[in-house]
Amino acid sequence: MKQLLIILAALSLYACGGGKTSSSPQAEGDTVPFKYARLLTVVRYDGYTVATIKNPWSPGKALHRYVLVPNGSLCSGAAAAPAEKGTLLRTPLSHSMIFTTVHCAMLRSLGRENCITGVADLKYIKIPWVHQQVEKGRIVDVGEGMSPVIEKIIDRRPDAILLSPFENSGGYGKLEDIDIPIVECAEYMEESPLARAEWLRFYGMLFGCEHEADSLFAVVDSSYQALSRQAREAKDQPTVMVDKVTGSVWYVPGGCSTIGRMIADAGGRYLWADDTHSGSVSLPFEAVLERAGEADVWLFRYSADHDITYGELAAEHHGYPQFKAFRRRAAYGCNVELSLFYEESPFRPDWLLSDFIQILHPDITNLPPLRYYQKVGNPEINRKL
Repeated sequence: MKQLLIILAALSLYACGGGKTSSSPQAEGDTVPFKYARLLTVVRYDGYTVATIKNPWSPGKALHRYVLVPNGSLCSGAAAAPAEKGTLLRTPLSHSMIFTTVHCAMLRSLGRENCITGVADLKYIKIPWVHQQVEKGRIVDVGEGMSPVIEKIIDRRPDAILLSPFENSGGYGKLEDIDIPIVECAEYMEESPLARAEWLRFYGMLFGCEHEADSLFAVVDSSYQALSRQAREAKDQPTVMVDKVTGSVWYVPGGCSTIGRMIADAGGRYLWADDTHSGSVSLPFEAVLERAGEADVWLFRYSADHDITYGELAAEHHGYPQFKAFRRRAAYGCNVELSLFYEESPFRPDWLLSDFIQILHPDITNLPPLRYYQKVGNPEINRKL
């Protein structure tokens, strides 16, 4: 009987693709190298992969850990992927809930849009294909991302929910009680544009298109680096201020944010470059005016059904005409309603960098037309300012 048990144990070990002892190099796992991303660690083991997302708000801690197990795996994660390693994800994901417009667009860029089974905040998704699929009933609209209709989610039985985490969010409410894996998409907290874009490779692992994702990121990386080299050859480094007042505060991108880093890569001097935040910093208008009153260029985003004018800017806030960039007509607006800024730029930072370089260095003329930002116009009303 003892000999029979030993034989059965050996057979079960080989059935799980093992046959290997814990002292073998494979048992320790092979770390997947990332060139820029700092919040991601991916280790491949025999039969499964462990992906760890670092907590961007609590250094040294993990935000989430996932165990990626191929569908149809004989070991099904029981022996090969210990449960304590993290949340189990059966890959490739094929019918997921996507709570952000940027990740809907990302899946389209990877040719995996058919993996979207539901969306949240549909009114903020400017992708016609998604709206068409909702009308056909193929994709379900689960309502607002902060308070989705749980019953609609359960009815679709998604294999995962992709959403963006926030600091001190207090968790995800009822979403945490329905036994559906939540993928926390924290790439927006990376400290460089290419680090954020490199998360394409992680999403490729999740949705079974790793080769396509790696190839796309290689194109983005090469294009971005070539543009940055052009910008470094420019003689001038204009000073730059970003965005505008929202409510009673001015949300300024931190010095370690992707926008802050991109301005530097475009050959500009971002006036909050010394700030250490990777997210936004809320400031009173007076603090922004004190530091950026003499900025050479003003870049801002806005939402409207038409292109904004200087007259409308002045009407928004009486203090805007005090900025040199306003007086000298060096303001450039990105209308997020009439462009695909939020959908495209996170994973195609090279396209946004091209805009910044053209704006800061108009003498560089071998670039395509502006894609997101446009120079603010000068209608009749502006002559009265």
